[in-house]
Amino acid sequence: MTAVAPTQQPPLSISKPIPIMPLGDSITEGSEDFAVYRYPLMEKLSSSGYAVEFVGTRTTQGRPESPFGVLRHEGYSGRNIEFIEGIFEEVYRQNPADILLFHAGHNHSIEENPVAGMIRATRSVIAKARSINPHVTVLLAQVIPSGKLPKYAYQPEFNRAIAALVVELNTPAQPVVLVNQAEGFDWKTDTIGDYVHPNAQGAEKMAEKWFQVLKCILPCPAPLKPE
Repeated sequence: MTAVAPTQQPPLSISKPIPIMPLGDSITEGSEDFAVYRYPLMEKLSSSGYAVEFVGTRTTQGRPESPFGVLRHEGYSGRNIEFIEGIFEEVYRQNPADILLFHAGHNHSIEENPVAGMIRATRSVIAKARSINPHVTVLLAQVIPSGKLPKYAYQPEFNRAIAALVVELNTPAQPVVLVNQAEGFDWKTDTIGDYVHPNAQGAEKMAEKWFQVLKCILPCPAPLKPE
């Protein structure tokens, strides 16, 4: 299933940078050992003239060599969706972003039969976001596939449940938009040696998926000034 565009743009302001919160686990946080989508995504947004800022309480895994410096986030290595649900209200009140980039679906195992609980936690995160910021738009990802098997063999079931949840929750006033990060992502070529975390190619693929959907969400960018 491909990404689903919202039926109506939310009332986003173009007078100041639009706050976007990257939310998830280690794949959102990044590491010195693997690539993260936040930096190539910001490069795409900035070079296209979009005025945005990434917000969050966390400043881990900054890139000193990047012109964007530290891109804030709410990524938590080694943590699952239930953990995110538990801390979300507090951190989101500090940064009530207009757009959430929500990619989380790792850090369980197939033996736990975890999908029903993961979907409950995902639904709760979205409900909390809406209660704090009624104009929030949630970009909800079907997660990238992993070759760490059988541990992550539940992910196809989870991704199908995510697609159904988007159909359930999406409204014109409070869009929940499906972003199919699984499609076209090959853990054999797009991850590092652990078969879970993106390499540079994988991070670029993730960034492009977010970018294509954000272009349907964000106000038209200001014309770029000639150099």
